[in-house]
Amino acid sequence: MTEHREVAVVVRRSGHDPSSDDGLAALLAAYHLATEAEKGAPVAGVDGLPDRYRAEVTDPHGVFADDVVLVAVSGDVAVGCLVVTSPADGRSEIKRLWTDPGFRGRGIASALLRAALAHTAENGVHTVRLSVWHWRTGAIALYERLGFTVTRSWDERDGLVCMRHAS
Repeated sequence: MTEHREVAVVVRRSGHDPSSDDGLAALLAAYHLATEAEKGAPVAGVDGLPDRYRAEVTDPHGVFADDVVLVAVSGDVAVGCLVVTSPADGRSEIKRLWTDPGFRGRGIASALLRAALAHTAENGVHTVRLSVWHWRTGAIALYERLGFTVTRSWDERDGLVCMRHAS
């Protein structure tokens, strides 16, 4: 029988102690390595990632210092993450939604998204946007279930689906 530990979503805001290992860097590394492989450009490790993605992995607390980072934990293990950018003109963006593959199907991504939407609503954000690769059909379906709709693209990269959620 598989053990199902309780999973909690913990909010870590900027100013978090960068010397502590909260598992965020490992989650971001897995996210970026999987994404590069899905794009058809797999890399052997973090050192092979494009500079901006490698920076997120090596210094997530610095790169996301002005943003809100949500981390889902099971026991003391980080199993999911999501970044909400600081509001600008009443709008925030959701980035880097990732759940450890061994913990998928337990509602972790939904919990992270709900927490992100609650945070943005509490902070006066009227529009939340995100972009997702078209092949991530499960993620797109999840976003749609939570009220996101496909919108005109603001990103010129081929294969991205842009979505928004209005409060």
